[in-house]
Amino acid sequence: MNRGAEARKLVRRHRSGALATMSTKFPGYPFASALPFCTDQRGRIVVLISHLAEHTRNADANPHSSFLITSLDAGLQEQPRLTLLGDLAPIDEAPVAARYLRLFPEAEQYLRIGGFRFFRMEPLSLRYIAGFASIHTLTAESYLAPAYPIGDAEADILAHMNADHARSLRDYCRHLHGRSAQTVEMAGIDCDGFDLRADGALLRCDFANEITDASEARAELVRLARNSRA
Repeated sequence: MNRGAEARKLVRRHRSGALATMSTKFPGYPFASALPFCTDQRGRIVVLISHLAEHTRNADANPHSSFLITSLDAGLQEQPRLTLLGDLAPIDEAPVAARYLRLFPEAEQYLRIGGFRFFRMEPLSLRYIAGFASIHTLTAESYLAPAYPIGDAEADILAHMNADHARSLRDYCRHLHGRSAQTVEMAGIDCDGFDLRADGALLRCDFANEITDASEARAELVRLARNSRA
């Protein structure tokens, strides 16, 4: 696996990070705060921000931003982590919004209130620390996934898996995460893997190899189901 794809999988495994935007209140200084995020099909960071938030005012004035993704477990210096530099701008794309809301359904209430917008970071450069003394500067081109057809097939795949393959979803949880869940649904799928909601908890499941379309997704999910029951 190349470093770009490796870094992208790391990002997709996380649900929150620290966004830093250029402060309008204190020019020249970055303003940072933690917030939940998802990725779009290509691996770009997507966040939901209120019109009252400092990040919104900052990004509207200057899109230059950064996003830190790391684990807060013990041994932080040995944990994989990544900082993205890029431009943060509002988007209005229904498939991206739907993907975010499947992972964070509680955000529906914010959209009903109004004044919230989805923002996406277009990466410029990435600093990927895979572990101690393993430090890499990545280009956006090496990090971003191609616009594969799997993105257009996501909704249909989720509907099929959740309607017809509940047993397989439970098997994935047990096989990949060691969890015996009663209620499991697939919340997202992309070229790198898929997301499960198992008894309310979000779990990320990586594919062994990058998939590009619905046919390859089906083959990989069938293979994984067989391995899960072996």
